[in-house]
Amino acid sequence: MDSLPDIFPFQHRLDELDAQMAEPSFYSNQRKAADVTREQQWLRKLVDNYAAHEHLGREIAEHAALLKDQSADAELRALAQQELPELSARLAQLREAVLLAMIPPELSDSRNTVLEIRAGTGGDEASLFAAELYRLYTKYAEGRGWKIQPMSSSSSDRGGYKEVIFLITGSEVYKQLKYESGVQRVQRIPVTEANGRIHTSTVTVAVLPEAEEVDVTIDPQDLDITVQRASGPGGQGVNTTDSAVRIVHKPSGLTVYCADDRSQIKNKARAMAVLRSRLLKLKEDEEKANYASQRRTQIGTGDRSERIRTYNFPQNRVTDHRIGLTLYSLPAVMEGKIDEIIEALQRAEYEEKLAALTGGTLPTRPRRPPDDD
Repeated sequence: MDSLPDIFPFQHRLDELDAQMAEPSFYSNQRKAADVTREQQWLRKLVDNYAAHEHLGREIAEHAALLKDQSADAELRALAQQELPELSARLAQLREAVLLAMIPPELSDSRNTVLEIRAGTGGDEASLFAAELYRLYTKYAEGRGWKIQPMSSSSSDRGGYKEVIFLITGSEVYKQLKYESGVQRVQRIPVTEANGRIHTSTVTVAVLPEAEEVDVTIDPQDLDITVQRASGPGGQGVNTTDSAVRIVHKPSGLTVYCADDRSQIKNKARAMAVLRSRLLKLKEDEEKANYASQRRTQIGTGDRSERIRTYNFPQNRVTDHRIGLTLYSLPAVMEGKIDEIIEALQRAEYEEKLAALTGGTLPTRPRRPPDDD
């Protein structure tokens, strides 16, 4: 029977959290209390499953010893022989549950998410597909009972989006959507194509965990904030007042522009929310880069320039290049039915993390299909 990694660090951490939760002032900080409670529940289940695994392992060892004991009662030996397969199957299930639980959940998984979609190469066709991806994620969010809050957008002449930024709130939004970051390309005949040729266009998607003021410290001296009149289509009054807000974070060079609302105050608040989320994502990416060479995940390097997915309309095909997954159900995917893709990416990430935890060999990835453009 393969042994499990040492439980002591997890048990020690659980004891620390139990002590924190017993303090009278524990619930004075509601957010911290919620984070500690979630971690305590995760560790409690892990420790309980570990104990059940060890108990079952001893039971199997006793059954095996009974089978080897020729002097033992024949009926007892027959019963032990009959029970062993079921016990072994339960042991394997518990072992996987324990190993998966030993992979600590990412703190951002429970957060709401700022999602940014930008048209890349392909001109009008790229902006039209950006609008279709916005609809895809909106449909997916609605199906899970999440809420959408527009934050900023820039429309194209043909009704697409050069850029659209929106907030998605709900249960475990970032956990489900974090795999969507990257360059997504579309292959089809654009509505502007007179000769029927297939074009390839790209759209960049950035998925950022929503950050609060306590997550990222921003020095007001590091900000260059300017207000101006909004440009382009908008409601009456949007273009006649200095309501648009542009914020430049000088240390990082990040720039955020928000002009969707008539209120300068609301635009500034939304721009600051986007800036905090981008800075939090930068911070997380830097931390992950420290050990990316030891523990790569199926979601790629985190570089948003990496192509992750192709939507091929002539072939009714969607291919996720990170795991070699191909689905021939493009219309359903464009209606927000992306659970199968996300679940496959989650499983692939778990398998790699399990291999790293147990010192095993990384699972063989499916070969990526050849490029078709």
